[in-house]
Amino acid sequence: MTAEVLPNPVNKPTLNWVAVIFFSTVHLLALLSFWCFSWSALGVTLLLHWFLGSIGICLGYHRLLSHRSFQVPRWLEYTIALIGATALQGGPIFWVAGHRLHHAYTEDVDKDPYSARRGFWWSHMLWIFYPNPEFFEDSHYKRYAPDLARDPFYCWLDRYFILLQIPVGILLYVLGGWPFLIYGMALRAVLLWHSTWFINSVTHMWGYRSFEVNDNSRNLWWAAILTYGEGWHNNHHAFPNVAKAGWRWWEIDVTWWAIALLQMLGLAQKVNLPPTERSS
Repeated sequence: MTAEVLPNPVNKPTLNWVAVIFFSTVHLLALLSFWCFSWSALGVTLLLHWFLGSIGICLGYHRLLSHRSFQVPRWLEYTIALIGATALQGGPIFWVAGHRLHHAYTEDVDKDPYSARRGFWWSHMLWIFYPNPEFFEDSHYKRYAPDLARDPFYCWLDRYFILLQIPVGILLYVLGGWPFLIYGMALRAVLLWHSTWFINSVTHMWGYRSFEVNDNSRNLWWAAILTYGEGWHNNHHAFPNVAKAGWRWWEIDVTWWAIALLQMLGLAQKVNLPPTERSS
């Protein structure tokens, strides 16, 4: 597929300089990792990339809260949501509302927040720098996640999620000084941002299709590795409420392993499986 940038005649949001400065600053801070390298700091980055990315975003924000593909006790749901909020990808109501809109209006140039039809860079990150109020102002986006918007905890977390970076930053500095802080905060955030954004961009452009759906979603192996299974995106768009993204034996889905472990421990209930596995 050749990414085509289409005009947006309905909504013409302007550049948000606060977002540009914030994301640029974190990217620049991540470059300091070249001057304060240590193997332990790199290990912290990889550990937090998995913990905040796979458990917080992929399992929590995505498969649990956005699609309700399984259920866990409320205390565990709140805990996983806190982990997702610490990933610095927005509050849970904001994230879930945007993702549900993505599925409801996939690739629509106006209604899909990160429509791939508007080009690679739009779907990857420019949608954040040119925010549409419909997707970024809580008075608008809350109506797309009413189940979360009714919950006082999620409303609080959606408003104050960024404060979670303070205790994380203090803990990292105490444990390993500036290397842990740069690697565990800035570098981790940048790598996890782009890993997540790749699902919005490249998996709607390249890869193979196992199912014929009304969009250009694709299964892309390297995106699945970077996102702990989310790169099997065509499978997901064909059956969005299924907890398992990788269906074939070679479609490695690390996030599903965590869900299966929770199910084995009796903590995950009503796990929605692919149609081919529901009778087994």
